Amino acid sequence: MELHQVEYFLAVVDHKGINAAASALQLAQPTVSQAIRGLERELGVDLFHRIGRGMVLTSAGQAFVGPARQILRDVVAAEATMVDAAGLPRGRLDIHVAAPLAVHPVAQLVGRFRKRYPNVSLRLADLRDEEGAVALIREGHCEIVFTNLPVHASDLQVEELGEHEYWLVFPPGTPVPERDPLPLTELPDLPLVIVPKSTGRTAIEKALSAARKRTRPSAIVQHRESMLPFVLAGVGGTILARPMAEQAAARGALVRAIDPPISLPYGVLYDPAVLSPAGRALLRMARTPR
Repeated sequence: MELHQVEYFLAVVDHKGINAAASALQLAQPTVSQAIRGLERELGVDLFHRIGRGMVLTSAGQAFVGPARQILRDVVAAEATMVDAAGLPRGRLDIHVAAPLAVHPVAQLVGRFRKRYPNVSLRLADLRDEEGAVALIREGHCEIVFTNLPVHASDLQVEELGEHEYWLVFPPGTPVPERDPLPLTELPDLPLVIVPKSTGRTAIEKALSAARKRTRPSAIVQHRESMLPFVLAGVGGTILARPMAEQAAARGALVRAIDPPISLPYGVLYDPAVLSPAGRALLRMARTPR
């Protein structure tokens, strides 16, 4: 059994198919298929049912998922214990990041980190579902999750790092009052582009309800980064964390701060018992933003 076979197997599991896994791994589909077939021959079992173009785990495949994740965790942990000749961390650090936090503060943090620790490679993945943040740490998908708060996990460490204010974002040409910040009570009767249920959406809906405004969705998109193109295309308005709203203004959207302000804390989630030297170094930097 080779390490890349295990990695490809988990990629197929996580991405729910060969094609999506190959795309995520930046490999040709036959390369991934052949690796999976080779792994099945070595283990002497079928790991997947092939149903048309779909891949469904067999009972043996389901039983192998946990050990496979442990294999990769052990390899990453072993690499992460290494330091270079100057005593600085090296290896790989896996983190998951909610989209608004990728714009700020994570992009700036990673830039500082790479200058200080050039022998650490970072693998960043999108946190698509805030409710899944705890499972990502517990199951060993990553060491650190940057997420909106609150997050409740008695066996993990949660640290608040700051907060984001949320702003109104409208399509170009929308007749919006000039007042800035704009009272929510004066919000134009414009349908909103929203994401499925999330911590941020819950806080926004509470604020709208307090202002006697209803969320009338024009589109529900799965990924936050899809919201701005829909707004710019005139599908509806939205409410974004300030760093993303400022990017929207630079692209021509009409942007207003909100009165009273809507803000949401953000922070990190991790297991202090399994942090690598690189993970500890990143957290030290995160606690001392510039």
